Amino acid sequence: MTTDSQASAAPARPSLGVRIGRIAFLVVAAVVVVAVAAAFFVTWTIQRSFPQTAGTLELDGLQAEVTVQRDARGIPTITADSTDDLFYAQGFVHAQDRFFEMDFRRHVTAGRVAEMFGESQAATDAFLRTLGWRDVAEAEVEAMDDTTRGYYEAYADGVNAYLASRSGAELSLEYAVLGIQNPDYAPEPWEPADSVAWLKAMAWDLRGNIENETERSLLAAESSEADETTTETGDLLAQLYPDYPFDENPVIVPKISTVPTLDTGAEPAAYTLPETEGQIQQATTTIEWTETSSVIEAASELVGDVGEGIGSNSWVVSGDLTESGAPLLANDPHLGASLPSVWYQVQLTCSTVDDDCPFDVSGFSFSGLPGIVIGHNSQVAWGFTNLTTDVTDLYVERVVGDEYWRDGKLVPLEQRTETIKVAGSDDIELTIRSTVHGPIISGLTDDFTAIADDPAPALDAGGATTPAPGAEDDAEYAVSLRWTALDPGTTATAIFALGTAQDFEDFRYAASLFDVPAQNLIYADTEGNIGYQTPGRLPIRGAGDGWMPQPGWDSSYDWTGYIPFEELPVSYNPSSGYIVTANNAIVADDYSYFLSRDWDYGYRAARIAHLIERRAAAAPLTAQDMRDIQMDNEMWIGKHLVTVMGDVEVSGAGPKEAVELLTTWDAQNSASSAAAAYANVLWSNLVQNIFAEREQPLPIDGQGRLFTVVADLFEDPSDPLWTNTALGVDGMDSMLKLSAEQAYEELSALQGEDVLRWNWGDLHAITLTSDTLGSSGIAPIEALFNRGPFPVGGGASVVNATGWALGVSYATTTVPSMRMVVDLSDFDASTWNHLTGASGHAFHANYTDQTEDWAAGVQTPWAFTEKAVTGATVDTLVLTPAG
Repeated sequence: MTTDSQASAAPARPSLGVRIGRIAFLVVAAVVVVAVAAAFFVTWTIQRSFPQTAGTLELDGLQAEVTVQRDARGIPTITADSTDDLFYAQGFVHAQDRFFEMDFRRHVTAGRVAEMFGESQAATDAFLRTLGWRDVAEAEVEAMDDTTRGYYEAYADGVNAYLASRSGAELSLEYAVLGIQNPDYAPEPWEPADSVAWLKAMAWDLRGNIENETERSLLAAESSEADETTTETGDLLAQLYPDYPFDENPVIVPKISTVPTLDTGAEPAAYTLPETEGQIQQATTTIEWTETSSVIEAASELVGDVGEGIGSNSWVVSGDLTESGAPLLANDPHLGASLPSVWYQVQLTCSTVDDDCPFDVSGFSFSGLPGIVIGHNSQVAWGFTNLTTDVTDLYVERVVGDEYWRDGKLVPLEQRTETIKVAGSDDIELTIRSTVHGPIISGLTDDFTAIADDPAPALDAGGATTPAPGAEDDAEYAVSLRWTALDPGTTATAIFALGTAQDFEDFRYAASLFDVPAQNLIYADTEGNIGYQTPGRLPIRGAGDGWMPQPGWDSSYDWTGYIPFEELPVSYNPSSGYIVTANNAIVADDYSYFLSRDWDYGYRAARIAHLIERRAAAAPLTAQDMRDIQMDNEMWIGKHLVTVMGDVEVSGAGPKEAVELLTTWDAQNSASSAAAAYANVLWSNLVQNIFAEREQPLPIDGQGRLFTVVADLFEDPSDPLWTNTALGVDGMDSMLKLSAEQAYEELSALQGEDVLRWNWGDLHAITLTSDTLGSSGIAPIEALFNRGPFPVGGGASVVNATGWALGVSYATTTVPSMRMVVDLSDFDASTWNHLTGASGHAFHANYTDQTEDWAAGVQTPWAFTEKAVTGATVDTLVLTPAG
């Protein structure tokens, strides 16, 4: 029995609600403690990888002090007394800001990604090993002159000096995350070949027409079996891949200039075709692939894909057309979107510019590569766009065991073995084979394998004949790849020749060394001259033109050499007063050599030329005019849609309101435009309905090409392609009506039924995705590294070339990766910008601090002179020799 005193002394039992409250408080408190601890740990982990940008650092290997001045965007100006110290410091600074990106890239180019990320990357590694980029890079380093090799070695020493000071998560947040999966991973020392190999990756990104060649081959095979239209196979190919519209859109060099022959002492080695017999390039493996159709796509995701929008704009105008009386040069290369951006802005300055230390150059570099790729020095400026010439060919080979047929006899396949190391799993041994033309790539992807399985239609369409594999020799067909980038070249040397060029002759000499990737090079100097030079290792073909696969057993189809440099197109101070390159045709069809049949179709080039002429007629051109032209959003095919939709009767109030938007649209794909949103969705539905939604689907990649094809269809309402039995469509009006109504349904589902609230920018937004952990599939990790979405204007085959994939998504995937306008009257009046920022460190202030300006077309001042650089400096780091 409990006494009253005992009862009064016993504590009252808390109610259930109170107990739950206490438990909840304790749980919340514990969560808060864990969250605070986790946040502290993450913050500490993130911030300890940020680079030191002020004060003094002692480094082994320096000869004298080097000054690194950074502006508010983290863009460095490096000043040194010698070239060794200059490139040493560039390597150190690149590693400070971007080492994980550099480390990842070199694993990609060497086919060693599985060493970092495990078995999932082994198949991609094997594909990249077959291309042998690392082997080619090593050969190029070996062939360099002592001075150039010294630049690469000094750069590597600088990278390694940074690695010596830090490790693991101290290098970047990515290594902390990677350590969870692969705790034994540690970066190796940097080597010159690691730098050079990235040029091969860029060549892959800009590789040319191999996808179109493959598409045409497969289409020829399919059409030969069942053609649902009344069009013959050859006619259908010609309709879907029309010739460049020379009568409508401009060529880059309408008249080739006469300039003095270069006095180089000898033709550059890059232009001597190597002996092929017995010097066989890297080839495919005998490994059994799983999900092989994704291997090429995976490689492209790692390196860069020649997807919609890959290309570039550049132009230069003479002082005759400008307010200052000096040239203006503009450039915006179009590449796959990446985080961090492929570009790194930097200035490299010798404290005394002389023969021993000749650099005073500023512009865009690649992290991992010494020097400046695009930019200007104190005398000249230059820019690039993709040449779009055909430097890749597919060959059908007849293989018998370990041999293949060449000119009536069997010759041996060369074979070697390599080992792929895989984190957390067993090594993979590869047997690598090759032919005289290059890698045997059938067996790697479904498309290439399909060509090997049935090569006759493609060869026939290309004008060749296909012998049946002989029963007596058990021959099988295979497909090999001939590509200029698989031969050692001299682009790694050309970068420094560009950086020190003082006049057009120096510029052309640098161009003679710039072989892969083939680029249009534009030029301007402080003396008032403007110019253009076609560089590159451009093949001279034998019997074929490379538009379709060619018979590898017949040497008459081999490349016979390269176009001599002095016979490549050149323009110097043309009478027009300007030069425009936008991946359009370089010269007219009467040029002495075959270059390509797969140009961009010239709509961007025509629009840029038109805007230059129109503005110049109204008033002298300024740098702001150049920036405005870079952001022009006119959609060429959109103007045609406006016209043809005027006569189409759609059903329903909503679709009628949507079509009405087009009547006042200026054809500008502005981010805020409702009409632009509808026009692009209408275009997407129309293209898919005409080409993709058929019993035999037709290719819908390359919107510039489709602009031409569909515009021609608008002129012929009776064309069989307007009939699509699968959709119940029997003519042009019926096709347009269906597409317009589908577009309304699609867009109203995405952005609501109020058509005035639609906008292109949100539909076309870009989400910046880290090239590695940003697509891990683990949301918290992706949130650490990815940024966005950011609303974006522009579009495919538009001057503001923000590409998107028809039939996949309207989201921006390819971009003007950087924009620059160089004012030759005052370099400090020049401006620049790129997609993300200087830093590759997530959460750093300079990680994506340029993105919003990039989307809006705002460029920032580009300080070059000592006074301007000093005025812009917010941090100064002095690197001093140790001891």
